[in-house]
Amino acid sequence: MLPIIVEAATNFCLHQIRLPYDFRDTAEKKRTLFAYIDIETTNGEMHRAYIGCDPMLIQTIAEIFLGEDESDEQTLVDMLLETTNMIVGSAKVLAGEVYETTLSIATPFLLSEEELSTVELDHSRCIGINGGEMTIALQRL
Repeated sequence: MLPIIVEAATNFCLHQIRLPYDFRDTAEKKRTLFAYIDIETTNGEMHRAYIGCDPMLIQTIAEIFLGEDESDEQTLVDMLLETTNMIVGSAKVLAGEVYETTLSIATPFLLSEEELSTVELDHSRCIGINGGEMTIALQRL
């Protein structure tokens, strides 16, 4: 499942925000906003997909989509939720078209820093984008 979401994230970089990206071995220790979407497969497996972006990357995405040079905190949160929805929604389409797997996805939610400290992730990947970072992670529920 994680490779499908990572592929959707790279497609987001190439086709939506049109910025170069590279894969990183580990994420840098800096403030990162996280959102998640619950995913259910046709065989009933439940997963939670996490998309985390540092403020620099979310601001870059807000500039691209909204034309805002300096967004407030709520706009950055809204942009993260929308980015999460676009990436996981794209993964749903990829799963159906390429991998012949049907997924159901829920609504994205913001993850608080307190909640983040209690999350145990099964798998994750980090992508560097235009000086910022995106972390994509998966947890089996």
